[in-house]
Amino acid sequence: MRLNFCSLLIISIFVSIAFSKAPEIIKLNPPDMKKGSLTMEAFKLRKSTREFDTKDLSLQDLSDLLWAANGVNRPEEKKRTAPSAINAQDIDIYVVTKEAVYLYNAFENQLEKITDGDYRNIVAGRQENMAVAPVFLVLVSDLSRFRFGDESTKLTWAAMDAGIVSQNISIFCASRNLATVPRATMDKDKLRKILKLKDSQKLMLNHPVSYMK
Repeated sequence: MRLNFCSLLIISIFVSIAFSKAPEIIKLNPPDMKKGSLTMEAFKLRKSTREFDTKDLSLQDLSDLLWAANGVNRPEEKKRTAPSAINAQDIDIYVVTKEAVYLYNAFENQLEKITDGDYRNIVAGRQENMAVAPVFLVLVSDLSRFRFGDESTKLTWAAMDAGIVSQNISIFCASRNLATVPRATMDKDKLRKILKLKDSQKLMLNHPVSYMK
């Protein structure tokens, strides 16, 4: 009888784990403006790091990171921390964690789930050692948000805008003693399907982020 009870308990635990899912919406915290290094010191500390700790980022650190990357700093004007060509605001940030993939909604200051599952290895691509980072930020440009310009011009603007967001991420990480490196390597074909991207959305860059190892 005791054996049967233990067996049922173990089965119920495995079932609950199998069917548990990441939350659909994660409300982020307001940015903490008092933490971090001064601007010039952050520039001095900025570096690319390729060794990552596995510890999850705190909600506050993730909230601050995303706000610094491309958050809303002038809500009354609907303007962002990162400028963009013709104010197209074409860059979206997808947050890839071990539990799920989310889209950062800057205006609602929240993460909105795209799909469950751990796809960090897809973002890491050939550099498998990168996949241990607890978070990847994937930068995607939606060319349809540019009101004019041919394809070549839009791709130039997209690269410029992604580069600005990428630098925001790097400088923020330097100010908070976080590890990161800007990367173009990723399995784009698989990642497009996972992120459910439209034809107008282009994968630009990604940043693994962790605490310093």
